[in-house]
Amino acid sequence: MYKFPDLLYSDVRIEDVFETKIVITNGKLDEMKEKTYQGAFIRVFDGKKWYYSAISDIDMVQQELDSLSKLAEKNENIAENPIVKKFEINKGDFREFNKDKDISQTAINEKKRLLLKYTDKIKDDKHISSLKSNYVDSKKTKKFYSSKGADLIFDYQTCGIRISFDLKDGENTFSESFDHTSDFFENLKGDEEKLEFKLKKSIEFMKEAEEVEQGKYTVILSPIAAGIFAHESFGHKSESDFMVGDETMKKEWEIGKKVGTDVLTIVDDGNPAGNGHVTFDDEGTKTKKTYLIKNGVLTGRLHSGSTAAFLEEEVTGNARSINFEYEPIVRMTTTYIDKSEKDICELISEVENGILVETIKHGSGMTTFTLAPSLAYAIRNGTIAEPLKISVITGNVFETLNEIDAVSDMIKLHSFTLGGCGKMEQYPLPVGFGGPYVRVNNLNVQ
Repeated sequence: MYKFPDLLYSDVRIEDVFETKIVITNGKLDEMKEKTYQGAFIRVFDGKKWYYSAISDIDMVQQELDSLSKLAEKNENIAENPIVKKFEINKGDFREFNKDKDISQTAINEKKRLLLKYTDKIKDDKHISSLKSNYVDSKKTKKFYSSKGADLIFDYQTCGIRISFDLKDGENTFSESFDHTSDFFENLKGDEEKLEFKLKKSIEFMKEAEEVEQGKYTVILSPIAAGIFAHESFGHKSESDFMVGDETMKKEWEIGKKVGTDVLTIVDDGNPAGNGHVTFDDEGTKTKKTYLIKNGVLTGRLHSGSTAAFLEEEVTGNARSINFEYEPIVRMTTTYIDKSEKDICELISEVENGILVETIKHGSGMTTFTLAPSLAYAIRNGTIAEPLKISVITGNVFETLNEIDAVSDMIKLHSFTLGGCGKMEQYPLPVGFGGPYVRVNNLNVQ
């Protein structure tokens, strides 16, 4: 335990990190390594300013605390500061990935064998012009202490396989990938048939896909597409730091405002398994399930201690950083659209002329969103028809939220093996996303 300076708020976050990375390109082992490191982020607050330090020598934590405290101005009323009052005092050992669940206890050669088992399933297909296989994992154990009395230890880990392939058949080309992620290594085993199916479907798409006729369509988004839409178009708008000091945005995003149709509910929650799973955030706040939109009404937003104090709301457990070198800022965990009542067959059967988007290359957006589909199909007279080549789907966020007329009755959550969410200079942060199938009217498709 550390001696925290008097008449100031201060906290210490210590991280122990284990990582594995294996890369195989066209049968050649490009990279295979494990890495471990430690670091600490220390901060002191006097009610007016924050003072930060990031160090890789854990033995220097107390010295850094003392040095930062000399820069700050003592404050007899620091305990009554609105920001300090928001910080929770949580204590205990909340580690979930000990012993046989610990990814660092699995030999790197076993991880390589698993990656090769997936790769060998498809490597000889004549349509593959380039094949890249990635295995990555990461385990972080964090200790958090504060001058208010927080005394925590918790951990989280992710592991995953990504197989990316470029296909060619005469003049036709197509690129797609297969992602399989989990919190546990054992869960990565046994899905080689899903990879084979994805390859087969991608080959058929490459050979048969037709150019879409530009226009406005009713579009059904798959869980992965709906999740990316929720993350990019609305999730970032729910990160409340963008409202600090902006009265116009505070008014536009007033809690209780109707922003979507009655069937639309969007949630951020760090509790579900996957890349967005965190027990506590990097300010020691317990993860919470936050309804951002409920039945079309704006009901919540994501907070750190500072933003919660500024907007006079409650902390949500969303103060996160990519590693010990960075301060925590407001970030999503697992963001998804909640389910409703219709099954997917019913959603499709009610569409006379529309599009089903199955997978996504990428997405972006704030006021206007953009989705770049990969696998997509026409819907004609309530039936899935021919595959379609689509460059982009766009729309205004607020208008689109009010064009969602149905969502399905089952949720699927996703995590990407590589990459993550970017904000400011902090990239990539592991997050989860997903939802049900979501039907949206009047989207621009080209």
